[in-house]
Amino acid sequence: MSLPGIEDPFGRKFSYLRLSVTDVCNFRCDYCLPNGYQGKPKQFLTVPEIRRLVTSFAELGMQKIRLTGGEPTVRKDFLEIVTTVATTPGVKSVALTTNGYQLMDQVRAFYDSGISALNVSIDTLNPEKFQRITGHNRLPQILNGLKQAQMLGFKQVKVNAVLLKDINDIELPLFLNWIKHENLSLRFIELMQTGTNQDYFKRHHLSADSIRQRLLEQGWIAQERAIDAGPAIELSHPDYVGRIGLIAPYSKDFCTSCNRLRVSATGNLHLCLFGELGYSLRSLLQSDEQKETLKDKVITCLQHKKISHFLHEGETGMNQHFSTIGG
Repeated sequence: MSLPGIEDPFGRKFSYLRLSVTDVCNFRCDYCLPNGYQGKPKQFLTVPEIRRLVTSFAELGMQKIRLTGGEPTVRKDFLEIVTTVATTPGVKSVALTTNGYQLMDQVRAFYDSGISALNVSIDTLNPEKFQRITGHNRLPQILNGLKQAQMLGFKQVKVNAVLLKDINDIELPLFLNWIKHENLSLRFIELMQTGTNQDYFKRHHLSADSIRQRLLEQGWIAQERAIDAGPAIELSHPDYVGRIGLIAPYSKDFCTSCNRLRVSATGNLHLCLFGELGYSLRSLLQSDEQKETLKDKVITCLQHKKISHFLHEGETGMNQHFSTIGG
């Protein structure tokens, strides 16, 4: 099977672009923005710039585009962005990662504008704990919106939960009971260290492998990874409708399956979530005539991608918090 996309020096193919459209977020999750959004106003990529960017990446073989943030839906022109991306030739899937704040009211509009896959961040099923983590008392509304999304017919509906020791790890039975009869993919993401969360990381980091062992002991079965799959370890259980995915960035060989590139909300290409450098593309997004030059630059930059993120060696790169380039 020949995979689409452009190739790095280690033979990895890239067909998946995570595009941040803003670094603003209206939540203040402890592990990301504990004091809320503190950034200064920026000129984020405009819709025409996004169109040129996505067109070029699609011509390079990027078939899946994920819109991220910050919280993407805080942009007033978000639906216009979705339609622009979804109608770009070569784009086969448009996904959204969201905190779910507007999900209940906007899920139909998301679907109609062209989003086919949805990831909703829910770190706890306890309403009081949810408010403590995020600063918002909206868990019931988010769960309601998630139910609407399931009924609408999205190709994929996933729930992301960051593993937090002594906070939500005790909720594993509650999470499992939730997906027993729900057609959801529940993804547990191992907490990652950034430039600003070292103390929090030391207190609350929990290895995803510990959860994996607990699940295997309960009869969950690791699934064979597809050739074009991302880094998640997928597990299923014969008695459960839902599935579980584990994202364990500190595990051995995590980076061998890397298939994604990232572009920040101000137009910087990031080869890795924890990379030291971002390559500015914005000057090449000002006219349609710059397309070939832009594509050449992306190909050239990709040759600088490293074999690993080196997280296991304590490297955190320049990423201060995940809202900067979309997590």
